Amino acid sequence: MSDNVAIAPEAKASWQGARAVGGNLQFRRALLLLALLGAWEFAAAFLVNPFWSSRPTLVIERLAAMTMDGSLWRHTSITLLEAGAGLMLGALVGIPLGVLLARAPRTSDTVEPLIMGIYGLPRVALAPLFILWFGIGLFSKIMMSFTMVVFVFLLNVREGVRSADPDLLDLMRSMRASPLYTARTVLLPGIVPWILAAFRLGIGLSLIGAVVGELVGSSRGLGWYIQSSGGQLDTTGVFTGLTVLMIIAMLANQLIALFEKGVILWR
Repeated sequence: MSDNVAIAPEAKASWQGARAVGGNLQFRRALLLLALLGAWEFAAAFLVNPFWSSRPTLVIERLAAMTMDGSLWRHTSITLLEAGAGLMLGALVGIPLGVLLARAPRTSDTVEPLIMGIYGLPRVALAPLFILWFGIGLFSKIMMSFTMVVFVFLLNVREGVRSADPDLLDLMRSMRASPLYTARTVLLPGIVPWILAAFRLGIGLSLIGAVVGELVGSSRGLGWYIQSSGGQLDTTGVFTGLTVLMIIAMLANQLIALFEKGVILWR
């Protein structure tokens, strides 16, 4: 028997169409990026003093130099660790709390003003307290990132559980399904999009928390590098740090998007 697998014409056409659409999207994104970089380079060369805006070529040169001397990885790795740990800790705490509050509406209504009050506190104002409580080391930056994202997970998951299909829940009750089975077959698939949305929002917020912590007190990290460059009137250094942060956020969001495609198939 031949090992070759025949592909239906409809499936082959659908796959080719999806591939063409994806390729077209990547092309348009690359074109947009090149246009923005070209406009920036042109403006810095003819319209604006490069001292105020730097220019893409200078940023690329700085990135290459930092890669060669190892400082790029030294600063990037610590910021990634702080933001990643804060993001995961926020998910581990916020998701169960969101489920519990959704299943206990009276408790949720009671604590909601307090939750929203704490959530609304400017984290920049809390940064000095975090340095006093947790020290100037890694843990204070992780906690800063954690406080930025934990409420996003909590509120998203709570709304996701509340929006679960009541007919399916009634069906599970009529069949006397166990709470664990109901959670696995109804609640979990329903809140997955909310969790993924929280991750998308949390990526940027966790980076903000890590950078804010580094601005207040640190000796390395992208936030420290940006602050140090600004203090030396090194505009290229500031834009280099911002560029690395933007690249991290873009790559992380792409990873979430790829994971989301797999989750959609599972659901």
